[in-house]
Order: sequence, then C-alpha cells, then structure tokens
Amino acid sequence: MVIVRAADFALAIARAEDEAARYAVDVDAEYLGLAQAFALVDDPGDGAEVFSLMRDSDLPPDEYLDAFFDTGDERQGDVGAAGRPSEPPR
Repeated sequence: MVIVRAADFALAIARAEDEAARYAVDVDAEYLGLAQAFALVDDPGDGAEVFSLMRDSDLPPDEYLDAFFDTGDERQGDVGAAGRPSEPPR
C-alpha cells in the first residue's frame, strides 16, 4: 500500500500502477494490473484511515476471512506477545 498525492483518481491510479510495476521488478514478482484509490479525509498519521474496502457477502465471518484475507498463501507473520513478529513472513 502506498500513498500517492494526485489531483484526481485517474492520476492516482496511473501513478500507483507505475509504482506497482517497478516494485514487482524489484521483488521478482508480477504486477497483476489491479490498483485501487481511496481519498484520504485526514492527513496521514496515527489512527488516520488510509484505505477502506467493504463488500457484501453471505459468508459467515470466519469463512469470509479465509476466502478473502487468510487463504494460507499470504506472506505474513503473526504478532507475538511483545508486539513483534513471532515468525518471519512467509
């Protein structure tokens, strides 16, 4: 997720796509062609909302999370008791 300052959504998306393509090369990945924009209401800072995605679903909460956010293939780790990652991201 990156913050892009732009005059409108079209310019923000274009800049985000350029950044995503460069990032994909840097990490030996493939940019799949999906960029989204979100208009910030507040200045970025502690507690500021920087992205929002809502969708309707008939799935129960655990199944929804498994289907869309926790498939098991994410490169992420768990936060330990001290607030630090308990294992490195996969």
